[in-house]
Amino acid sequence: MAAPSLVFWDWNGTLMDDAAYSCDCLNGLLDEYGYPQRYDLERYRAVFGFPIEAYYRRVGFDFARDPYPVLAESYMQRYNAGVDGCPLTEGAAGVIRALAGRGIEQALLSVSRRDYLAEQAARRGLGGAFRAMLGLTDIYGAGKVQLGRDYIAASGADPARCVMVGDTDHDAETAHAMGVRCILYAGGHQTRPRLEATGCPVIDRLEELPALL
Repeated sequence: MAAPSLVFWDWNGTLMDDAAYSCDCLNGLLDEYGYPQRYDLERYRAVFGFPIEAYYRRVGFDFARDPYPVLAESYMQRYNAGVDGCPLTEGAAGVIRALAGRGIEQALLSVSRRDYLAEQAARRGLGGAFRAMLGLTDIYGAGKVQLGRDYIAASGADPARCVMVGDTDHDAETAHAMGVRCILYAGGHQTRPRLEATGCPVIDRLEELPALL
């Protein structure tokens, strides 16, 4: 197996520890729009996924009553109001430094809007850590498969020497579409059994990653 030359990092739930905060934002949104159901963190991690519109349906939003674009905008206002309080995942900064020290380039590949992504990374001291910051142009979280495929095609990166690191089954789907390896982190937005079902290696701590590369 070729040594990796480029690692694609997911951001939310992987490098930035925002799963519990996102669960709180979901419950706040449910309350704001008059829905009775609430989610603890494990129930949230059992239901969260992409595309976000389908996830909103699973948690019980009625789009005939509350259109998805309205809910998405309300959620982002709520989320952005407090996201600065979300820290980097334990070990993230050290792993990024360790990979850079081995000559491995790194990029962000996220369903977040790109300007949000750049601002959040910069606020956590990672503005210059990445070869590219790949994010969407809207807040609707449809997915990042095409974003990743387009980058591989345009950059000339060798898929055999690339690795995707994320915390959801969508990261595994994205990696497969890009033709790259995938390693999943179990401390983010989805439960370990959901990640294991993808067939990808699963780690419990980011510090385990360098040994797998």
